[in-house]
Amino acid sequence: MREAAARAIPVTVAGAATGVTGGCVPLGGWVLSLEKLTRLAVHPGYALVGAGVPLADLQGAAARSSQFYPPDPTETSASLGGNISTNASGSRSFKYGATRRWIERLRVVLADGRAMDIGRGDSIDFDPGTIPLPAVTKNTAGYLLRPGMDWIDLFCGSEGTLGVVTEAHLRLLPAPRSVLAGAVFFEVDDAALDAVDAWRSTAVRMLEYLDARSLELLRPRFPEIPAAARAAILFDQELASEDDPEVDCWLDRIEAAHAMAEESWFATAARDRERFRQFRHALPEIVNDTVCRAGALKMHTDYAVPLAHNRQMLAYYRARLEQEFPGRYVIFGHIGDAHVHVNLFSDPSNPAPANALLLEFARHAVSLGGTVSAEHGLGKSKSHLLALQYIPEHIALMRAVKLRLDPLNILGRGTLWPLDHFVNDFAMRSTARS
Repeated sequence: MREAAARAIPVTVAGAATGVTGGCVPLGGWVLSLEKLTRLAVHPGYALVGAGVPLADLQGAAARSSQFYPPDPTETSASLGGNISTNASGSRSFKYGATRRWIERLRVVLADGRAMDIGRGDSIDFDPGTIPLPAVTKNTAGYLLRPGMDWIDLFCGSEGTLGVVTEAHLRLLPAPRSVLAGAVFFEVDDAALDAVDAWRSTAVRMLEYLDARSLELLRPRFPEIPAAARAAILFDQELASEDDPEVDCWLDRIEAAHAMAEESWFATAARDRERFRQFRHALPEIVNDTVCRAGALKMHTDYAVPLAHNRQMLAYYRARLEQEFPGRYVIFGHIGDAHVHVNLFSDPSNPAPANALLLEFARHAVSLGGTVSAEHGLGKSKSHLLALQYIPEHIALMRAVKLRLDPLNILGRGTLWPLDHFVNDFAMRSTARS
C-alpha cells in the first residue's frame, strides 16, 4: 500500500470473490488478494481470523469447540474479510444482527500503508459527522456515520474503500443445547404474513420467507413440499433442551396461524436441521441454474423497509412484477427484518425494463423509510443507488471521510463512489495546494 500510494496506483481488494455487486472487479491498477491470510485460532469466547479465512472454516472450528459464530450469511465460502467489508448478515441476523456487532478488534492497513490495530471503543480522531439512518434493522448503504461510533463501526461495511482489513478478533457464543427448526407451509400467502407478524415477538433467531414460485422451483429437488403450499416460513429457535416447553408452544402457534400443520416439517436433530438449511440455501442455486438454462439474465434486489411497511413493500413488488414480468420472478428471504430479495429473469438482450423496475423498487423502498442495500453493499454495480437514499449534504459528509483516509482515491476505485464523484474534489485540492 505504501508503494501504491507513492505511485498513485489504484488498489482493489479481493477476498473470495463471492460478492454480487462487483466490488472486487478492478478498474485498472492492482488487485490485492487476501486469500493467503488464513490464520484461524479459536479460543473460549472469541476467534482470531485472517481476512482470507472462509466463513465455513470459522463455523466448523467454532462448532468443534462447542461454540458458534452468530452471523450466518448464506454464502459460507465467502471470506471473513469480505463479510466485514460489507457488514454481511443473513438468516440469524433477526436475533443476532450483522457482522459489525460481533467484532472486538480489527487490524487495518490504510491507503498510505500505515497499520492500525483498533478495538471496540477506540474513538475516531476526527469528527466524521452524522447522517440520518433509515429506520430498518439492516443497512449497508454508504458509511455508518452516527454519534458515539468508533473505528470498527466505520471500517466495517465500508466495502474496502477506507482501509484493508487483514485480521479480526470476533466474538463467539456457547453452542445452544438444542435448536428447534421448522419449515411451515401455508395454502394462502396472507396467512404466512400474518404468522410473521405474530412470530416476530417470539424468541426465534430467524424468520425466512419463500413465495409460491420459489416453492415451484424447489419441488423437483424436494418433492415432499406439499402440493397445495403457496408460501413457507422457515424459523429456528434455541432451546434449553429437547424437552423445552417451547416445542408445545409452537404447535399452538402453528395451529393459530392456520398453517398446514400436518404437512409442515420440524426437527431438533442436527442432521435434520442441516436438511432444512440445504432447503433454504438451495433456492439461489436453483434460480441461477434456471436462469442459465433459459438463457436469461438474473437481476435482483437487496432493499429493506421498516417492519411496519413489510406487507406494503411485498404487495408493491408483487403487483408490479405481475404487470411487467409475470411468472418470471421469485421473492424470498429475510422477512423477519422486512428484507426480502426479488430475483427476476430478464431478457439479456434488453435489460432496460428490468433495470427500470429495480430502480422503481429502490425509490419505493426509500419512500417508505427503507434502504437500497440491506446486506450486499453497493459495490460498483449499485453505487448509483446511494443518491436515492441520501441527500447531497449527507453524501458530502461520507465523501469527506473517504478523502481524509484515502486522499488519492486509490482504494476500491469505483466501488461505492462512482469515479466522477471525486473529480471536483481532487481538482479543488490540487488548486489549493498549488
